[in-house]
Amino acid sequence: MKQRPFCIAAAVTILLPLGVVSAAAETLAVFTKSAGNPIARATRAGAEQVAKANGFTVFHYIPTSAENPRQQTALVDEALAAKRDAFVFTPVDVKALVPAVQKINAAGIPLVNVADKLTGGESVSFIGTDDYAIALDTARFLLKAMGNKGNLIILEGPDTIPSAAGRLRGFKDALKDAPNVKVILSKNALYARPAAADLLKAMLKANPNAQVDGVLAANDAMALGTVDAFKEAKKPLPPITGINAGKEAVDMIKAGDMLASGDYNGLIDGCLGAEIAIRALRKQESPKEIMAKTQVVDKSNLAQYEIPVERRPCPTLASMTAK
Repeated sequence: MKQRPFCIAAAVTILLPLGVVSAAAETLAVFTKSAGNPIARATRAGAEQVAKANGFTVFHYIPTSAENPRQQTALVDEALAAKRDAFVFTPVDVKALVPAVQKINAAGIPLVNVADKLTGGESVSFIGTDDYAIALDTARFLLKAMGNKGNLIILEGPDTIPSAAGRLRGFKDALKDAPNVKVILSKNALYARPAAADLLKAMLKANPNAQVDGVLAANDAMALGTVDAFKEAKKPLPPITGINAGKEAVDMIKAGDMLASGDYNGLIDGCLGAEIAIRALRKQESPKEIMAKTQVVDKSNLAQYEIPVERRPCPTLASMTAK
């Protein structure tokens, strides 16, 4: 994707399209989380691909802080003032952004909710990934690699983030079928690489002889932090899994430092979000909810994930809803 110029106003970042926008051009406002979030990056790439194919101009609205509802609310106000034709919307907070979404509803502008499901307001459709299902599949993959026995560490996400609860529930249900696996640590590591690394460094220092047979991390960042901690402690790496199937995780799977990662596919959110938003403007019907089909990525199937997200083909609504 070409680098886009940007400007900063009112403590928020807006990426503007290149070139001159025709007065007649239809526009798509794409709201994602912070610029460094790999899922958000994939969502933006998918929306760009579909918008370009349909002659739409995309405006990206990206808060400088992923956890700041005020910034995203300010961005909504800017997009409304600019009279964007349709919205693809990932809320940074599923409750706090409801009033902003209601403003979009009141303006009669179609909105497609992606990734994290809003608790209120009206959306044309919701597109997401089943956090429970991908966590269940990823956990089962790791437990099988462990021979369904041994000591396991679980790194949880923050309970304030919607995906974390579903993923933890999936992990726990997978463990019901592995009674010989003992969970020796299950703790929130904030979905963050440094927090996970610090947590495990402290554990390994306090218990240098601890036997760890597997690590189940609720996202890739925490899995990467696990790798960092074990390498710093000069300990053999146990089988480690994450969720997101981002580039760094794929590289580590290829290198043998990680076992696998569940594919939480932001590209699908962007591709289908843009397609459904455009369909709404054209008065075409779409499903009210689509939960993306995902897979566990390991050495056997990682080739497709080595392709940069900007160059991967977009799935279509027809392909995702085919029975």
